[in-house]
Amino acid sequence: MTGPAAAPACPELFTWEFASDPYPAYAWLREHAPVHRTRLPSGVEAWLVTRYTDARQALADTRLSKNPVHHSEAAHGKGKVGIPGERGANLMTHLLNIDPPDHTRLRRLVSKAFTPRRIARFAPRVQELTDAFIDSFAERGEADLIHEFAFPLPIYAICDLLGVPREDQDDFRDWAGMMIRHGGGPRGGVARSVKKMRGYLAELIHRKRESLGDEGADDLISGLIRASDHGEHLTENEAAAMAFILLFAGFETTVNLIGNGVYQLLRHPEQRRLLQKAAAEGDEELLATGVEELLRYDGPVELATWRFATRDLALGGQRIAEGDPVLVVLAAADRDPERFPGPDVLDLSRRDNQHLGYGHGIHYCLGAPLARLEGRTAIAGLLTRLPDLRLGADPDELRWRGGLIMRGLRALPVEFTPVRR
Repeated sequence: MTGPAAAPACPELFTWEFASDPYPAYAWLREHAPVHRTRLPSGVEAWLVTRYTDARQALADTRLSKNPVHHSEAAHGKGKVGIPGERGANLMTHLLNIDPPDHTRLRRLVSKAFTPRRIARFAPRVQELTDAFIDSFAERGEADLIHEFAFPLPIYAICDLLGVPREDQDDFRDWAGMMIRHGGGPRGGVARSVKKMRGYLAELIHRKRESLGDEGADDLISGLIRASDHGEHLTENEAAAMAFILLFAGFETTVNLIGNGVYQLLRHPEQRRLLQKAAAEGDEELLATGVEELLRYDGPVELATWRFATRDLALGGQRIAEGDPVLVVLAAADRDPERFPGPDVLDLSRRDNQHLGYGHGIHYCLGAPLARLEGRTAIAGLLTRLPDLRLGADPDELRWRGGLIMRGLRALPVEFTPVRR
């Protein structure tokens, strides 16, 4: 007589092999352990939330704080949460680390500067950058789309939007490159880059505050300085922290949106042809739904940023203790078959697509409209100007960056027919 079957073992998480394709492991978690406590590579123990319904609830649950002060290990100095170096650089007071009422005040002030109109006016510059970077490698017939296109485009775009002078933008590219290269490894390199960026932003904000009366100061940092509500203004620390997080969160998400998106299009030729036709014909509706599906299918943000239980609570049948970290796995929730029919199928015409790629609730990504604009413009530009674009390496040879929050390729070699000027 045989006893009950042993419960299946949880797949190994956060290894290099896992990073190359986490979706089978996430499917296992959704089925067997939808709210699962695990030890992260940093040593921190956290709960992973993988089902769509639970994820959506957690993203909007006011009992889950964004402020690391609520982490049960924080008082002992052991917690390794948040962006490396942000505490030492006095950059903690940004939207990813605070709760209402401070979050409400800062979000309202920042929204006055980061308006849809400002983003819409920026579209020609995004197109100009897209064309310039494609021009830089079009004659060669080959390129690394991460380092030569997906990485520099959003860096220079966000620098222009923030109002970083052109002569200083290469420094930002270097600092951002350090963050991407070491985001999943040694924290020291990232912390040094954060400190350098903080020093530069403080100086830039001071200069812009001194010259607010000058005509033409219509950049985002000047807008942040001007923003006021019932006599309230952003302090210099708040303005620096907001500029930093707009840069930090705004560039890598777009790097990965472009990189992951193009990679999946090259692996799904029928869907790629569909989007290529839409780009050639100016079908903005299909381009928009196509980008949303790429965000759902293999989005740039794998896990939402940290949350911490402010009291004991129940989530997905599990008891979460006060002080416990909670990480919502967006990549798992957006492949949940209970919410998305055929979740493992890339369908660029998918209509009912309320994915969680940019979050949900009061912490929904403020920069999502800019990322979508850059993603649509960049992908459409590549598909129309390099119509026979193809992978330049076997998919098994590609490597993924091993960070906790973001998911993106280290490199994306491609080949195409050279385009002569």
